[in-house]
Amino acid sequence: MGAAGAVGERIDPVIEARRLHILRAVADHRTVTAAAAALYLTPSAVSQQLAALEQETGHRLVERGAKGVRLTPAGEILLSHTNAVLAQLERAEAELAAYSSGDAGTVTVASFATGIALVVAPALARLAESAPGIRIRVQDAEGDASLPMVLDRQVDVAVAVEYRGAPPADDPRLTHVPLYAEPFDAVVPLAHRLADADEVPLGELAKDAWIGPYPGNPCHDVVVLACEHAGFQPRMEHSSDDFRAVVSLAAADVGVALVPRSALHGTDLTGVVVRPVDGVAPTRRVFAAVRRGAEEHPLIRPVLDALDEAARA
Repeated sequence: MGAAGAVGERIDPVIEARRLHILRAVADHRTVTAAAAALYLTPSAVSQQLAALEQETGHRLVERGAKGVRLTPAGEILLSHTNAVLAQLERAEAELAAYSSGDAGTVTVASFATGIALVVAPALARLAESAPGIRIRVQDAEGDASLPMVLDRQVDVAVAVEYRGAPPADDPRLTHVPLYAEPFDAVVPLAHRLADADEVPLGELAKDAWIGPYPGNPCHDVVVLACEHAGFQPRMEHSSDDFRAVVSLAAADVGVALVPRSALHGTDLTGVVVRPVDGVAPTRRVFAAVRRGAEEHPLIRPVLDALDEAARA
């Protein structure tokens, strides 16, 4: 009676990987509705899959409350294994694709606008020669939006910026590839009292009106943190995520700004003065990210290499 499947013997259920994707999405987004939207499912479908996963594991995995959904201790245990399992599945897909000589296909890359201009577009030009079978689809997305898009399998590669609350470099869900770091420069109107300075001390701008990105944009965090280190909170009078608009407002003499150096390339600087920041300049660090395990996929590896080459150039 020891044979597997014998009459009367209990057969333990198998956990389905697609339900692990749903568990991780719920953990990331904290509500069933948001997880469903990210996965292109209905909330009822997500709830049904969570219920099925709880039946498969024999444990209650989530608790619903007024502020959303949180994982139970059993759910947290399963989530820790989920990250490892999904990463291994990504590696399996990569090896299978390599086995079938996966040298043709589509890779979707999400990047913020300056990253597209600085590294994504040059990488596409390189890939057109080195890997003509790879078709790249590019989506414009701010640095804080592209990482969730990777985790939710909406895109394959994110070109993102480090920001407060971002998944760290050792996050078990992602593989990070550092690309470049760039300083922010001070942008002040021509008539500003510091327009003739060789470098601008941030502390001298404490009483000025400021122009900058909206909260949630990673560059907003860089600006605010730099000002905090200089001993003040910037008074944000005007907000735009488009740095051309930020510079135009500075030229109109309505405030000062900190702008990433690469974002100033090709921007009309009439009416403003651009100066380096005195001391340690605020910096944004840009990296590429893929789901852990996917970095050696034969379609994704050339894209990461091309992005790295473009950043070095």
